[in-house]
Amino acid sequence: MLEGAKSMGAGAATIASAGAAVGIGNVFSSLIHSVARNPSLAKQLFGYAILGFALTEAIALFALMMVFLILFVF
Repeated sequence: MLEGAKSMGAGAATIASAGAAVGIGNVFSSLIHSVARNPSLAKQLFGYAILGFALTEAIALFALMMVFLILFVF
């Protein structure tokens, strides 16, 4: 019973990785649109895109950490 609950909790926690994938896609899609509109700001916009990527990827890593905590600690 407890193992089943752990598996269900871990599966529910992995949904955040799908959200992170969508977020990363949005970040780089916005970068492409912005550079297409104003190519002279490409270097500055790329820095902002990398920051957005890092913050979005951090959410996915926190979700992965929660999955491992659910499966192996509790």
